[in-house]
Amino acid sequence: MTDSSSASSLIIGGAASSPRAPLPTLPPLALYIHIPWCVRKCPYCDFNSHTASPVLPEQEYVDAMLADLDQDLHAVYGRELSSIFFGGGTPSLFSAEALGRLLEGVKQRIPFADDIEITLEANPGTFEQEKFVAYRKLGINRLSIGIQSFQQEKLKALGRIHNGDEAVRAAGMARQAGFDNFNLDLMHGLPDQSLDDALSDLRQAIELKPTHISWYQLTLEPNTVFWNQPPVLPEDDTLWDIQEAGQALLAEHGYAQYEVSAYAQPGRPARHNLNYWSFGDFIGIGAGAHGKLSHPDGRIVRTWKTRLPKDYLNPAKSFQAGEKALTNDEMPFEFLMNALRLTAGVESRLYPERTGLPLESLDEHRREAEQSGLLQVEPSRLAATERGQLFLNDLLQKFLS
Repeated sequence: MTDSSSASSLIIGGAASSPRAPLPTLPPLALYIHIPWCVRKCPYCDFNSHTASPVLPEQEYVDAMLADLDQDLHAVYGRELSSIFFGGGTPSLFSAEALGRLLEGVKQRIPFADDIEITLEANPGTFEQEKFVAYRKLGINRLSIGIQSFQQEKLKALGRIHNGDEAVRAAGMARQAGFDNFNLDLMHGLPDQSLDDALSDLRQAIELKPTHISWYQLTLEPNTVFWNQPPVLPEDDTLWDIQEAGQALLAEHGYAQYEVSAYAQPGRPARHNLNYWSFGDFIGIGAGAHGKLSHPDGRIVRTWKTRLPKDYLNPAKSFQAGEKALTNDEMPFEFLMNALRLTAGVESRLYPERTGLPLESLDEHRREAEQSGLLQVEPSRLAATERGQLFLNDLLQKFLS
């Protein structure tokens, strides 16, 4: 379904809403690049990922992504990219040659900021020292390594293709390849996981000295193997103990929690993800990629691309599967579902700057959330309380029209 409304005065619920003000400045612009193939689909994964064939269509896919980007250029003319993120799937299945051609093509179309952050997701089972040295030479300056656990029985339960030793070696290889900025992805609340198991994984990750750790609880998502054949997960009391002890351990070792599941050393938060959470703009290219772009007249449009790789590579089919202009009524929830994930929230002034709507339009919902103890009573910031962070969905419901 496509909603291509473009007027600054929108019809909502049968009545005209107040006009949205032109945006004083456009937010930072990022690029998300989706490479949808994996060696094997994990049973918990609900991302748009597909088991790779022995030979990947690298050249055809790069050509398609550049053609896809060409169709978005009119909406970002004159802007520069502050970050790029290769997600998947497993982007590290692609050769350095293919990624280099793609990055060069992107740079010819959109200027890069001098300090651009370029992140590549990688899995330990796909690490090759020579390949990662070549990635670093391309200008890729940050890795996000999908560890999930260092314990063999947990990795087997999660369907991962690597073992604990390979996970440890991957971090060392990343550093040897010249990556001084890398994230380790870890899960907790795994099948039959004890508190000691979870803390053992965290201690091993900390010992590898990454600049960033993403540490999040396993959830059972629809359309996954685990949803249809659920494993035995820890009891709620154990999950709570893991969360509290893990956060204390990370803080003890200098990893500050700045988002629901993100912990970083000083000055090392993921800039690409911070842009998402602060309602920045991003182009999405690749099968199933999503985008969000702001326009000077106040329009904010979300887009999504054709999901299946075979359709994305089919010249007879459109890259874009749909778009939707956000209405005034949708804006509070859309903005806050990102911003309130940040433990410190955002400055209140960011709401009118990024949405074109007056801050006062939040007043009624804001008072209700503050009275419920879910939102901090702080005029200069929009930030959840500790209780609000625990019950984020309840907090966001307060801002639904």
